[in-house]
Amino acid sequence: MVPLILVLLLALILFGAGFALKALWWIAVIVLVVWLLGFIFRGAGASGARGRWYRW
Repeated sequence: MVPLILVLLLALILFGAGFALKALWWIAVIVLVVWLLGFIFRGAGASGARGRWYRW
């Protein structure tokens, strides 16, 4: 009975880790797209030079 519970627990942990890693990949892709769009659509500053689209 104990080996069966350990195998089921291991399967549950691996499933959870796989789901979390997939979600993190999607978040990373969304952040990358927003970052690239920021370079494309950044506006001109007061001196006429192209400034950063973010404050930091």
